[in-house]
Amino acid sequence: MAFVTGMFLIDAPASALNNLGQIPGSRTDNTVGVKLIPTREGGYPYVSAQAFRYWLRKTLEQGEWGWVAAPVYREAKVAYTDANPLRYWDDDLFGYMRAPSKRESAKVAREADESRAGETPTKETVTRVSPFRVSTLVSIAPTGVVDDFGVMSRQEGNPFPYEHQFYRTTLKGLFSLDLHAAGTFTYRQKTGYLNLDEERKSEAKEKGLEHLENEKAYRLSLPERIRRVSALFEGLAHLDGGAMQTVHYTDVSPDLVIMAVTKGGNHVFGHIVDADARHRPVIKLEALRESLTVFSDDVLSKVYVGWTQGYLDDQRSHLVDALFEGGILANFKDQIKVSHPRKAFQEMAAAFENEENKSWFS
Repeated sequence: MAFVTGMFLIDAPASALNNLGQIPGSRTDNTVGVKLIPTREGGYPYVSAQAFRYWLRKTLEQGEWGWVAAPVYREAKVAYTDANPLRYWDDDLFGYMRAPSKRESAKVAREADESRAGETPTKETVTRVSPFRVSTLVSIAPTGVVDDFGVMSRQEGNPFPYEHQFYRTTLKGLFSLDLHAAGTFTYRQKTGYLNLDEERKSEAKEKGLEHLENEKAYRLSLPERIRRVSALFEGLAHLDGGAMQTVHYTDVSPDLVIMAVTKGGNHVFGHIVDADARHRPVIKLEALRESLTVFSDDVLSKVYVGWTQGYLDDQRSHLVDALFEGGILANFKDQIKVSHPRKAFQEMAAAFENEENKSWFS
């Protein structure tokens, strides 16, 4: 099976992209703290995978790539999507879990809710493991957190104080997309793999989906699967989101991304970025060379490197120079393509359309 495997960096020069809420025992009653991993070396700011996936979902919903988002329904203290990957692209690529309450009061409330007019009937629990996986975005090095003190002073009388935290760092994240699972929906009696119940299986048959009997699955047509996956990469190319943007305005679109299609889901680019003594990111070209050499049989595509000019320019130049004759990456000069991150994501999406690459989805 083929996976798109990628690593990316986000420059956060003064940011608070994912917060944990009020800090107990703080000087003011409304101090907002950032999410932080405490270690002996210091604190590592991070952005949860859930937050990143939310940014990506919202970017996709607001874009112009035909993304079809699933409706979200509420039931008491539970919320869930329609859990129908046949219709909705995010249910397909981001997965779902839906376990409807069997209480009579819940059933009556569902029937009275007019917003559920087009809801897919669900009598049993359906779940789907997400084909798109993303790591927690973690600072490449420990860093200090700033406590910023402010006041609301546009009214008469005493000002109202408040505080929030922010940091300066580079966030590193990993992602993976299972191309076989995208657009392929199983009905196996196993948690995460009962994507289709009897209602959804009937719909799959009516829509003429390919039946993979040995896998106990139904599959969308290849052009439809490619449309969905390509839209996902357009969303990554235009990524927007993050907390505290009113006062920090951090561009969360990746400043550096390295990705390729590989045979397995294990990450081949996970260890090519480190931090120097001053906690600045360092791209380890020797590690990249070793990875491409060791996994040469597993890398199925070009290696797409998206690197914004103006960000770590000296290291970008070293990478480009390393591709020339005599450089440590000279053996891979025809395999590594260097461009802007947005173009790299779009080139990856375009590669899916190539007739020679259809086997990636098999």
